[in-house]
Amino acid sequence: MSLTAHDVQKIAHLARLGINAEDIDAYANSLSGILDLVAEMNTLDTEQTSPMAHPLNQVQRLRADVITEVNQREHFQALAPQIEAGLYLVPKVIE
Repeated sequence: MSLTAHDVQKIAHLARLGINAEDIDAYANSLSGILDLVAEMNTLDTEQTSPMAHPLNQVQRLRADVITEVNQREHFQALAPQIEAGLYLVPKVIE
């Protein structure tokens, strides 16, 4: 898929990015290459491939789920300007 300079300008506008006019052609070539790679990858048959979380088939080392610190809720909430029913009260920021 080949992107034009107009496509790059439109993408930059939608992403709210400021790009220099002399860099538009380089961006168009780079983005076109990425889209071509994605299109090529979409043609591959992955029916027999099982999903994996890590390319080296490693497992995550997990620690035991135990409490390691003392509950200091009352201490921290004593420093808060406003609390109610164990919750921090903050000013409304969205109308």
